[in-house]
Amino acid sequence: MKLAISTLVLAVSGVSAFTAPSGRTTSSIVNMADSTMEEEEPIAVPQLPEMSQSMPFMARPGMLKGEMAGDVGFDPLGFVKSEQDLMIYREAEVKHARLAMLAAAGWPLSEVFDKKIASGLNLIPVVDASDRAPSVLNGGLGKVSPVYWVVCLVAAAAIDFIGISKSRGNEPGYFPGNFGFDPFGVYPKDKDGQMWMQTAEIKNGRLAMIAITAFAVQEFVTKSGVVDETPLFFFPLTKTLNEYANYGYIQ
Repeated sequence: MKLAISTLVLAVSGVSAFTAPSGRTTSSIVNMADSTMEEEEPIAVPQLPEMSQSMPFMARPGMLKGEMAGDVGFDPLGFVKSEQDLMIYREAEVKHARLAMLAAAGWPLSEVFDKKIASGLNLIPVVDASDRAPSVLNGGLGKVSPVYWVVCLVAAAAIDFIGISKSRGNEPGYFPGNFGFDPFGVYPKDKDGQMWMQTAEIKNGRLAMIAITAFAVQEFVTKSGVVDETPLFFFPLTKTLNEYANYGYIQ
C-alpha cells in the first residue's frame, strides 16, 4: 500500500513539471513586449526644404525634390511642370554638359596645336592669325570641312536615338544620360558612389557650359585667343616668362 501511494505521488509531481506556466508569467511576457514596442521610435520621414537651396530667397520648385544628382532647386522661371518635363530637361542638360566639357578642352587645344598639325600635313590652319578658334562670333566656320559637320550630325542623331529608346523603353536602372558607356569600369557599384559620380559629372558639365560661352565672348571682345590671354595655363612656364619679360611685364 505504501509503495502504491509513493508511486502515485511521484507520478503526479512528474506531470506537474510539464504543465503550462501560470497566467501571471504569460502576462508579464506580454507586458514586456508591449513596453519594448512603445520604446521604439517611428521612422522619421525627411522633410523637403521650403526654400530653394540655390536661391534661398525663392521657394523651392515643387518638382525638384533633391532626388537627382546636382538638384539644388534651381528653376527660377518654372520650366518644369511635370515629372516628364523634368526627365526631358535633365536629359538635355546632361548631353549639353558632356558636349561642353569636350568643347572646353578642345577649344584651347585647337588654338595651341592647329597650326602645327596643319603645317605638318600641308593644310590650311583653321584658327585665324590671332589664334582664335572658329565660332559663330569669331567667324571662320567655312574653313571646317563639310565632312566634319556630317559626322557630327550623324553622331548626334545616333546618340539622341539611343537616349529616346532607352527612356521610352522603361529599362530598369535607367536615368537621364545613362547610356551604359563605361569602357574602363570606373562607375561605382554602390549607390552612394554612383550619386557622387553623377553629381561630379553634372557640376563639371555646368561649369564647362559657362566656360565655353566665356571663351566665345572673350575672344570676340578682345580679338585674341584664350591661350594668348592666359598663357600660363597652356604653354611652358619658361616660354611664358620670357614673353612677359620681352613685353616689359617682368624687369
